[in-house]
Amino acid sequence: MIIKTLAVGPILTNCYIVGDERSKEGAIIDPGGDAQKILDEVQRLGLAIRYVINTHGHFDHTLANAEVMAALKESQETPPLLAIHPADAPLLAVGGGAAWFGVHADPSPDPDVELNEGDVLTVGRIDLEVWHTPGHSPGSVSLVCPAGGVVFDGDVLFNGGIGRTDLPGGDYQTLMASIRRLLTLPDETKVYSGHGPATTIGRERRARASDEHRP
Repeated sequence: MIIKTLAVGPILTNCYIVGDERSKEGAIIDPGGDAQKILDEVQRLGLAIRYVINTHGHFDHTLANAEVMAALKESQETPPLLAIHPADAPLLAVGGGAAWFGVHADPSPDPDVELNEGDVLTVGRIDLEVWHTPGHSPGSVSLVCPAGGVVFDGDVLFNGGIGRTDLPGGDYQTLMASIRRLLTLPDETKVYSGHGPATTIGRERRARASDEHRP
């Protein structure tokens, strides 16, 4: 399983390029800017992108949707499909909140695929299971790959932190319920978040247990 992490966009969002070594099928998760950087890496890896996936609709995870989708439609025999949870499609349609921060966002294409709880996106031999993990935004999803022992969770759970809930549509209690669900994954599961370094479920579970017992 190929996993390439690129820090992109105005606040260095983690964009992930995931690929199957045998079939050379791939997916791009959260193209939050720097479209050419993403496209160059896809070309270097020799992947045909099947899906461009937004874990949620905030601008820092979607800024390069338009440019990446347009370029891949030109360069690939089969164009990729843009995927997002339907609860965040309205946010995507209005620029992902970029205006809240004075950032210009080119309009994203409309999504081709609705990501709903229990869906599975197949990329070669890789299955990405869709878990609806709201709280940071209403339509936040995590992509769980049991065979690879990884989860791509957007801005839900970070290395030593959690996603913010003070933006429109955020809710702290809902986010904590989503995090508790993620913490049911095996300890060794590697967590690839929307920002910062990777972590593991075991590390984050132990950190939270320690915090709960701290006076």
